[in-house]
Amino acid sequence: MDLGLAGRSAVVTGASRGLGRAIAEALAAEGVKVTLVARGGETLAETVAALRASGATVHAVSADVTSIDDCARVIGEAVAAHGGLDILVNNAGGTAAGEEDLEARYRMAYELNVMSALRLMELAKPHLVASGQGAVVNISSIYGRESGGPGQYNANKAAQIGMTKSYALDWIKEGVRVNSVAPGSIAFEGGSWGRRLIEQPEAMAQFIAQQIPGGRFGRPEEIGEVVAFLCSPRASWIVGATLNVDGGQSRSNI
Repeated sequence: MDLGLAGRSAVVTGASRGLGRAIAEALAAEGVKVTLVARGGETLAETVAALRASGATVHAVSADVTSIDDCARVIGEAVAAHGGLDILVNNAGGTAAGEEDLEARYRMAYELNVMSALRLMELAKPHLVASGQGAVVNISSIYGRESGGPGQYNANKAAQIGMTKSYALDWIKEGVRVNSVAPGSIAFEGGSWGRRLIEQPEAMAQFIAQQIPGGRFGRPEEIGEVVAFLCSPRASWIVGATLNVDGGQSRSNI
């Protein structure tokens, strides 16, 4: 199915590997010009090279999205490189590891999962409105919709979903659609679930049997395809939604 995205411009954060890379690949396959954002320079360069080898139009920005200045640089470079901005995918997120102080962990997680998305959305808004076809997708988690995972992760992903809904109801009046995707447990090389599959195969088999009715971990490309659809005119009447992509793992009725 042609999603009608050819020629548009997108920013994808956390794009050097895993979900972010798969999202960038799915958008690029639809003819989108993609700006990839990540902190890791070497991994980012490898992803850019692979996408360019497939014929994609790609720009890379090495940046820390918890930095206000870096967020401004990301949007500025994307617009300059590709002549505008139609799509923003806030994929960077996670827990604040390595910080002993509880309050500091929560603050850092809030900066990473909520404030970075908010800043990038506000910086991108004039360009998204000007495009006439602007779309934002924030990558949350099933553990933003229901209880699960570390407390800082659960709280901040829930806050991200609430922010997404609020922005969606406001921005649609100016023609910009905002939605969320809530992945379940996704396994890929180098990711936490991917490592556990190698290190704890029996425990992971038990986890899957007990927690994932679909019978396996999800794959990054299964998230990427959903995000590409949500960014497209095919999803024109989806506003403020949070779509589970989890093989039945989540338990919430809503």
